[in-house]
Amino acid sequence: MQTTAEAPGNTLFPIVLSLVAAAATGVLWAYANPIQLVPGVIQWRIFAFLPPLIGILLGPKSGFICGYLGTIVWSLLAGTFIPAHSLIIDGIMVGLTGFVPGLLFDPAKTVFNRATLLKIAVVCLLVGLVMVAAVSASLAYLGIFPFAWALLYLGLSDIVPMIIGTPLLVVPAQKILKSAMQTGFTRF
Repeated sequence: MQTTAEAPGNTLFPIVLSLVAAAATGVLWAYANPIQLVPGVIQWRIFAFLPPLIGILLGPKSGFICGYLGTIVWSLLAGTFIPAHSLIIDGIMVGLTGFVPGLLFDPAKTVFNRATLLKIAVVCLLVGLVMVAAVSASLAYLGIFPFAWALLYLGLSDIVPMIIGTPLLVVPAQKILKSAMQTGFTRF
């Protein structure tokens, strides 16, 4: 059986799966967030772990696609799409929450033991802090939400699910992915 590192150039699978994950991410963020932190503005994104998880499993570009397009789908469905904010700041920064973990953790080269899972949580925390700071600055600049409050509520909304969900789900998701794609694939 081939591993992801040995597979000959099959990048179609991770690209297609990242597009599906992006659509699912946007829909889940728009409709499956039961806890409103700031009603109508910021909700607890319990599925914020999806971009980093996709990035780790399918590759950094796949993680970026999941986060960026997921943000666009979410903002359009939620009625919060603001071109300058959604397409540039929010989209790119959320895309980086999938890209950076995918760049740092390759399942073909990584053993997902407790130490590695803790490192994944720390990376999600750090990339989440950068994302939240940039998005909060954008929201404050546009006059939508005060910077300090955005930091607090976006941090709770996105960082907490990322640092808990990503390390918790990476091992079972990797097993499911391996059983579904036994011929292997090249991460994208």
